[in-house]
Amino acid sequence: MPANRAPAVTVPDFLRAKEEGRRLSMLTAYEFQWAALFDQAGVDGILVGDTLGMVVQGKATTLPVTLDEMIYHAEIVARAVKRALVVVDLPFLSYQASPRQAVENAGRVLKETQAAAVKLEGGRNQARTIQRLSDADIPVMAHVGMKPQSVRKLGRMAIVQRDEEQLLADARAAQESGAFSIVLELIPQQIAARITEELTIPTIGIGAGPHCDGQVLVSHDMLGLNPSFQPRFLKKYAQLYDVARSAVEQYVAEVHNGAFPDASHSHD
Repeated sequence: MPANRAPAVTVPDFLRAKEEGRRLSMLTAYEFQWAALFDQAGVDGILVGDTLGMVVQGKATTLPVTLDEMIYHAEIVARAVKRALVVVDLPFLSYQASPRQAVENAGRVLKETQAAAVKLEGGRNQARTIQRLSDADIPVMAHVGMKPQSVRKLGRMAIVQRDEEQLLADARAAQESGAFSIVLELIPQQIAARITEELTIPTIGIGAGPHCDGQVLVSHDMLGLNPSFQPRFLKKYAQLYDVARSAVEQYVAEVHNGAFPDASHSHD
């Protein structure tokens, strides 16, 4: 390993971070250049999220995303990443039918992408599946609270989940079944704090307040590429939509008025 390259982040490193009180940072990525940039910037984990259905494909929900599409994007991301832990979402109906289905599809993800782990939505209802995956030495990140793949049951995407005992039971079940970490999405911060305190695996929050062991955001949202999306939990660290639009408008104007290309951008 080159002297200037940090060691790769592993599943045991995630668990050790919790023990040592180190916060974990995660972002989503779907293609090579952004994944490489996030990795070089020092994020601990990169999630190849089924959110690609919405932010990349322009669909209304994550439900249409296929396993083959997830594998395609995950292989690209994992090829770009040298340090961060790459986790891949199992998309809707790629694991719900049976634990065997989950093992076969998660196995494909690891074999075909070189990612380190998979993520699935669920707690108690997916305990058997998490256990089977864990028994097959497939690292699993669980996901409780607001579950985007349950949008048809819930009626809409952004609903804060407030049933403390149910959320705690789901988190405990995921841990006891072998999950190495768990995403807590859209739950009150005091409930997230209790879950984080009671679990020995790291909690990764999104809209779950400051008391989780780590945080994850959709990169397109964090970078301000979707100006109309501004939920309460989101902090935009840049406004790249404005920067990109301004650049494109300048390019269009210069092509129309003949300013580009000029002599400095032409070959003799």
